[in-house]
Amino acid sequence: MNLHTLKPRPGAKHRVKRLGCGESSGHGKTSGKGHKGQKARSGGSIRLGFEGGQMPLIRRIPKRGFNNAAFKTRFAVVNLDALNVFDAGAVVNEQSLLERGIIRRPYDAVKILGSGTLNRALSIEVTHASGTAKAAIEAAGGSFVQK
Repeated sequence: MNLHTLKPRPGAKHRVKRLGCGESSGHGKTSGKGHKGQKARSGGSIRLGFEGGQMPLIRRIPKRGFNNAAFKTRFAVVNLDALNVFDAGAVVNEQSLLERGIIRRPYDAVKILGSGTLNRALSIEVTHASGTAKAAIEAAGGSFVQK
């Protein structure tokens, strides 16, 4: 492979729309911009939500609520039946869940939910667990420690 043999992948390059090349091209005369007006001029674009000087809808409606999404806790949700891949007596924490591929990336917190059945006695050390999950873990002979 050499630099002169490199080509972009098929479909990666699009043909440039050639404007103003005669009437029969379909893009002649006004080049697809219609007749006159602000939007037909070069650099003549109006911002999103602009209503010609009238008070825009987004500013006429009162503000309500707030959004705290940047600071919310993102939970990795794990069901009990997914924990059956561990051997009996194993310690289950966020690191071991990552290694086994049960969760795909690090999260702010891990929560165990009570869906499915747990067949092994495991020592579970995560941040949260539902009430049904705690009961099922203890019924299987395991233990839950809140981290």
